[in-house]
Amino acid sequence: MIRKFLAPAVGVLVLGLAACGGGAAASKTDSTETSTEASTQTSADTVGSITLYTSEPQAKIDELVAEFNVAQPNVKVEVFRAGTGDLTTRIEAELAAGEVQADVLLAADAPTFDKYVAQDLFAPLKVDTSNVLAEVIDPKGFYVGTRVIPTVIAYNTDAVETPPQTWQELTDSSYKGKLVMPNPDVSGAAAFNAAVWMLNPDMGEPWLNALAANQPVIADSNGPVSQAVATGTQPIGIVVDYLVRDLAAQGSPIAVSYPSEGVPYVFQPVGVFSSSKNQDAAMIFADWLISTEGQDLAVKQNYLPVRTDVTSPAGAPTMDELKLMAYDLEKVSASKKDAVTLFNSLFQ
Repeated sequence: MIRKFLAPAVGVLVLGLAACGGGAAASKTDSTETSTEASTQTSADTVGSITLYTSEPQAKIDELVAEFNVAQPNVKVEVFRAGTGDLTTRIEAELAAGEVQADVLLAADAPTFDKYVAQDLFAPLKVDTSNVLAEVIDPKGFYVGTRVIPTVIAYNTDAVETPPQTWQELTDSSYKGKLVMPNPDVSGAAAFNAAVWMLNPDMGEPWLNALAANQPVIADSNGPVSQAVATGTQPIGIVVDYLVRDLAAQGSPIAVSYPSEGVPYVFQPVGVFSSSKNQDAAMIFADWLISTEGQDLAVKQNYLPVRTDVTSPAGAPTMDELKLMAYDLEKVSASKKDAVTLFNSLFQ
């Protein structure tokens, strides 16, 4: 049964700002499930403040917290927003000084979360994963994905008549000087993708080398990539798909191509730090993110949902239609640092 929390809203306290950063069967695991009765009681009694570290765009996280407070008016969410790389730097500095100052982490890529699980930084999640895609659930029960974010080919519809349909096409010399992509030193999703591509037997270093030969512009993160394509500064970009839908909805001449080989994807996990002083409230927040209400908001914000009982945004493929690029998460996690080093040697 899906838990529902009802009540009116409070605002968001922003602590800091920084630069931006196929289908599956549903699964339920004992380690990430609580009963409806127990959750409802906890929900009614939970009060206080939690601090959220997140790489979500500012407007989206503001809307998300406001919607959460419709369900939980007694839980104040203080937000520090930065790119994933900046968040991990902050967390490492806090650990060196004592302990992490956040209660909840909501960021782009699972390897970062796996590293923190290995360091015993997360508490076991107490959330209901009914109807949640199996691919986004940590089998150890320490984190769960909150939206599916594929990386795709974006193109400017005024400048590109026939968009590329495959990743391999991007290595054609006709695209030299016309591409833009995000920096994996800043974007967690870009770092993850670098590892997925490097490990893919049909792409790997030969594809990365060929792509680098076309001299793509390396933007700081996915946001500037999508803007460059929308304005026509660079007609083709490698970028997360929800930004393309955001800009298209605003009237920009931008559209998306889902490569036929499949798309690498991240699923923006959420985890609760074991050092949290208000774990009950932190768990309620995490649980709401994957509830039907939280996923309805994700779709409203142009993300693909992690629930099988929530539909995709208008015009976006369903999870059954979308071909996800297969990868071994442990291998990706272990290879990410080397992949970013390789990327930087080739592209910067």
